[in-house]
Amino acid sequence: MDTIQFISSDLDLLDAYSHTITQVVKNVSGAVVHIKVTKEIVDPRTKKKQEASAAGSGFIISSDGMIVTNHHVIDQAKTITLAFADGVESKGHLIGADASTDIAVIKANEGNFRPLVFTDSDALMPGQIAIAIGNPMGLQHTVTSGVVSALGRTLRAQNGRLIDDVIQTDASLNPGNSGGPLVNSSGKVIGVNTAVISSAQGLCFAVSSNLASRIAGQLIVHGKVRRAQLGISAQNIQFPKMMIQGNHLKIHTGVHVFEILADANIFNSEFRLGDIIIGLEDTPVTSIDTLHKALNSDLIGKKKTMTVLRNSRKINIEVIPGELK
Repeated sequence: MDTIQFISSDLDLLDAYSHTITQVVKNVSGAVVHIKVTKEIVDPRTKKKQEASAAGSGFIISSDGMIVTNHHVIDQAKTITLAFADGVESKGHLIGADASTDIAVIKANEGNFRPLVFTDSDALMPGQIAIAIGNPMGLQHTVTSGVVSALGRTLRAQNGRLIDDVIQTDASLNPGNSGGPLVNSSGKVIGVNTAVISSAQGLCFAVSSNLASRIAGQLIVHGKVRRAQLGISAQNIQFPKMMIQGNHLKIHTGVHVFEILADANIFNSEFRLGDIIIGLEDTPVTSIDTLHKALNSDLIGKKKTMTVLRNSRKINIEVIPGELK
């Protein structure tokens, strides 16, 4: 009797899980878009330009046809065609794209728009249900499910910058899933599917909803994401023990300046070649990644104090960051 009750309970749980997935798919799939693009590429053998096709996924975020996808899906696209769940196709045009977070926004010219809603990714916990809907390998509206495997991961974007606040999931992703939504059991967006480690199983990643929604908002309003820059070229450096002890440093790495670029919109003349950046205002700078993260739009055109090591001595200098073009 106990065995029969145990099996019955398991089946009930399975039915509840299946019911959750099917309801989410029913409510969400109408907002998922198949994105087809044409790009001009150079044949590495003949060195001649030729047209190539690519595809990815996206999802509607507004009633006027704004669609979120990945930057790498539409990068260098000559044409963008959007295919909706009801069979309608529409031309799309790019509103803005940000390579540093792999997020882009496209506007559909026509279609039946049923937007999805972003939810707070900071409230996520490992183990929560995660459902991915997309168009892997051109197979439209494919559904995979799993769990949120981990939070707060980082991922390297194509331009070399680090994407923070990345969600790891074991919901299977394949080429073509890029740009599609990762949703919770309520059908709300928790992330934008962006990458998979092909040499491993169950290691898939999504840009968190909080980051994606913030970037999408800036792209819609400004057409780009505003960031500050210092007009320097630099590289990471490890400190020798004597330098750490002599300057009473709490960090072991910094950013070595090896080129200073003159720019009318940037005041960086207090830098010297060989300076090692270790702080920006109250923020320790331990790497190029932490410096990039600190250089947000709030710093553009404002005088700021930087702490550097010069000739093994700690000093403060003033800079006025300009806007990254």
